[in-house]
Amino acid sequence: MSAPNSEPLEDNENDLELGLLKVERSLAALKQRIVKIKEDSQTRDLLQQKQKKLKQQQKNNNTKEQIKTELTLIEQELETIERNLESRLLKWKDLVEPFWQALRFGGAGIIIGWILKTLIQ
Repeated sequence: MSAPNSEPLEDNENDLELGLLKVERSLAALKQRIVKIKEDSQTRDLLQQKQKKLKQQQKNNNTKEQIKTELTLIEQELETIERNLESRLLKWKDLVEPFWQALRFGGAGIIIGWILKTLIQ
């Protein structure tokens, strides 16, 4: 008789273990994203400082082509880093659940509103 009672307990333990593994993976992925965001932010800050210095040098020496090309490269790298930072902060899979929650409760609110409106009339 102890066998039928132990199966739901084992299932619950397995579900709990799977849930914990999923949370651990999500936490590890989140930590990696945070580290990458910090690295990109530091790189962006360094590139912006270098860009300011080069712009100062360009003001002092108007004919330096090397400075212009370096500035162009820095601006391209900054744009790439900005896109990376933006894409890492917002991902579709992070927005899927809130989207469906809003749709579900918004739809329920509309239906309840229609029902109340018909009852009042």
